[in-house]
Amino acid sequence: MNNAPYKHLYLVDGSGYIFRAYFAIPPRSTSDGTPTNATFGFTNMLVKLLRESDADAIAVIFDKSAKTFRNTIYPQYKAHRPEPPEDLVPQFAAIREATRAFNLPCIELEGYEADDLIATYARQAKAAGAEVTIVSSDKDLMQLVDGGITMLDPIKDRWIGRDQVVEKFGVQPERVVDVQALAGDSTDNVPGVPGIGIKTAAQLINEYGDLDTLLARAGEIKQVKRREKLIENTELARISRQLVMLERNVPVEVGIDGFGLKQPVAEDLRGFLERYEFRSLLRRLSDQLGSVEELTEAEAPPESAREAAYELVQDLPALERWVAAAQVRGLIAVDTETTSLDPVTAELVGISLATAAGKACYIPVGHKGSGPAEGSLDLDGATEAPRQIPRDQALALLKPMLEDTGILKVGQNIKYDMLVFARHGISVAPIDDTMLLSYVVEGGLHGHGMDELAQLHLDYQCISFKDICGKGRNQITFDKVPLDKALDYAAEDADITLRLYEVLKPRLVSDRLTTIYETIERPLVPILTEMELTGIKVDRDTLRRMSNDFARRIGELETQIYKLAGREFTIGSPKQLGEILFDEMSLDGGRKGKSGAYATGADILEGLAALGHDLPARVLDWRQISKLKSTYTDALQTQINPDTGRVHTSYSQAVASTGRLSSNDPNLQNIPVRTEEGRKIRTAFVAEEGCVLLSVDYSQIELRLTAHIAEVEALKQAFHEGQDIHAITASQVFGLPVEGMDPMVRRKAKAINFGIIYGISAFGLAQNLGIPQGEAKAYIDAYFARYPGIRAYMDKMKKQAREQGFVTTLFGRKIHVPGIKDKNPAMRSFSDRAAINAPIQGTAADIIKRAMIRVPPALKQAKLAARMLLQVHDELLLEVPREEVEQTSALLREVMENACAPAVELSVPLVADAGIGANWAEAH
Repeated sequence: MNNAPYKHLYLVDGSGYIFRAYFAIPPRSTSDGTPTNATFGFTNMLVKLLRESDADAIAVIFDKSAKTFRNTIYPQYKAHRPEPPEDLVPQFAAIREATRAFNLPCIELEGYEADDLIATYARQAKAAGAEVTIVSSDKDLMQLVDGGITMLDPIKDRWIGRDQVVEKFGVQPERVVDVQALAGDSTDNVPGVPGIGIKTAAQLINEYGDLDTLLARAGEIKQVKRREKLIENTELARISRQLVMLERNVPVEVGIDGFGLKQPVAEDLRGFLERYEFRSLLRRLSDQLGSVEELTEAEAPPESAREAAYELVQDLPALERWVAAAQVRGLIAVDTETTSLDPVTAELVGISLATAAGKACYIPVGHKGSGPAEGSLDLDGATEAPRQIPRDQALALLKPMLEDTGILKVGQNIKYDMLVFARHGISVAPIDDTMLLSYVVEGGLHGHGMDELAQLHLDYQCISFKDICGKGRNQITFDKVPLDKALDYAAEDADITLRLYEVLKPRLVSDRLTTIYETIERPLVPILTEMELTGIKVDRDTLRRMSNDFARRIGELETQIYKLAGREFTIGSPKQLGEILFDEMSLDGGRKGKSGAYATGADILEGLAALGHDLPARVLDWRQISKLKSTYTDALQTQINPDTGRVHTSYSQAVASTGRLSSNDPNLQNIPVRTEEGRKIRTAFVAEEGCVLLSVDYSQIELRLTAHIAEVEALKQAFHEGQDIHAITASQVFGLPVEGMDPMVRRKAKAINFGIIYGISAFGLAQNLGIPQGEAKAYIDAYFARYPGIRAYMDKMKKQAREQGFVTTLFGRKIHVPGIKDKNPAMRSFSDRAAINAPIQGTAADIIKRAMIRVPPALKQAKLAARMLLQVHDELLLEVPREEVEQTSALLREVMENACAPAVELSVPLVADAGIGANWAEAH
């Protein structure tokens, strides 16, 4: 029976959230310098709870003071905690002010921690028949979870029930206190029993039932050291239990009857939001504040964009109306039209805006008239430049709106538009991106371009760019498109973007993916924008010399190949090469495909070369050097920006399903580093005068994550002790001592370590190591026998992928595996391997993205002038003034090694290695 005056009580751990919000949200402040990032995050969390949860009662609980009754029991309790950051201290009062502004109870009590008050109120509310949700990620509160009490991690948007507690502690919630008493907690200075961690503690409690029984029967434990530790530290274990056990009978001054939701007082809430300059929240809460009126009332949106009447904006008064509409709505879709796909060189032709479905406009600023196609002599269709607002005047009017923190700018691949605007001195913020929303929600299921998304979510076919500009040799640039056609195409882009936003944004909440989007993908956009604008300096002379050298070597190889073949032929033709190898030279291993031509891929040629045949070996060399020349040393010379002397790659966030970034135009992530020639290409990437390049990359991050996720104790210990992980694996699998180990044995272990992560088969390992398949299978079997946790992890991921269609990273990113149930065995096998590797590779991608987001504010705070240039998988490359190298290197390592905190606590250390040089090859 429910005797409570409400159905569902949410108890918010205010003190816990303050610190998480502070570290999760980049620094921000009011115009007078008052820091507000934690306050802003906290206020957003309250708004989300009030709008999206089913709570009909909420109370926010805070710590009153540092000293509590626990300090009487154990004076060292929390004694070593550092002082809070200087810019966080004034936000403690502001967060309490936020709570009261929303008319929510703000509870704290001298001598008790917030956790004790939460435990007391949760017990009382449950006893009265109400459902209870504790809004926190604090592991200490997990002891309260049961049938009527759950937890919600607001940063990760993750629900925590009994299953999640068991996953964390290895025991049911009722026994969490016993496990914590044994394991201790270095963060709070809870001693525990030395030498016993969470996993061992859980094993002991599961075996003996509870802490008292365990301590009473400690003499029965077979392991000598464990037995001695428990007997020697019985009193410490009991004290630790008192410290970690939450007090559920605090003499609270405010009863649970007063927690029912009440409407905020509009004056108080408005005053708070205005005082801290939270303009975007002021817009979002306009319905509650009741004073914001739409300047352009949105009619019922047309069912199709085809039915919309778009406006061509050709004068400043009309543009002013649209800017005013954006200010009232607090949200606007934005798109740019330019002369090129390269935003660093493209000319701005026009801007389109949308404030509601069917309400969109196009602002031409750079049209030149519908001239003839390039190279054409037909001038009949050419027209003069149309009437339009001068570009500088239009941008001067748009700039305050585009930079207004109270107006959300929505785009489709908005990074492109941000780059275009940045070249005109405009920093677009805050933003949302429909491409990234789709990617976060449905990554791996389909593409995320506008045309595909419009078809998928709106059942709408967008106007094709080719229909407007033509194709092939007759294609014109957008500045030559007539305004009537430009209006339909460009305004439709903004309109469709806004419609997609309204479909996709709610999916973040329903699919519990808000954290990935709001703390990783979206904050990364301005970071990548700045990196792409900065680019990296390239030495053209070095590339030219290398191209000439490659050309000479290619010529020499061609002469050798023709001599070995007995005649000249087109080396790049697989058909002609196959005929030479298998018909004329009669080499073994020739097999024809469906086309009737012989297969001459790298695997075929490598197999023949391994048998001692010179011709296929020379062809492999020819292919490698030819590719390096055409793809890098020749192509890079043409991609150096003449104005900057630098190459400006473009990063794509919405391509790899695992969350990895991809680089293109040019692709700087695929420059080979395992060959001498590939490494030489990196010497052409240099630092500006007075600077050096700093490369910082994660050491064996995927192996470390494997050890953590699969809970491989031997590997975890090796990483903690800084041992040679491949030598340790060789020792464990082959039963050999680490000292004096044959390098070939270590190489085999390295191949196994990395191969297992990617789900390698015995056949694949045999190919890699050049050993019989039976021997490779024996190695893999021995590996799994020594590390059973890895086999269990692999089986678990494949099972999860089959049941749910996706796997997740440690940060909650969903990686869909659509082929896991495919009828084709090859596709199923590929999907199995993807399901195994994706959580590891995806978590590594999440980690370096988190680091990238934190680097610029960390550099700014330290007053360092370094610039981030490139990200290549696990590596960050920066350009650093010589005099700041040591300080910058130390800062980068610290940021990267702590990038998981506070969202994820790894059981292995992350290690970042730094290198310095005049060029990229020297630095890495």
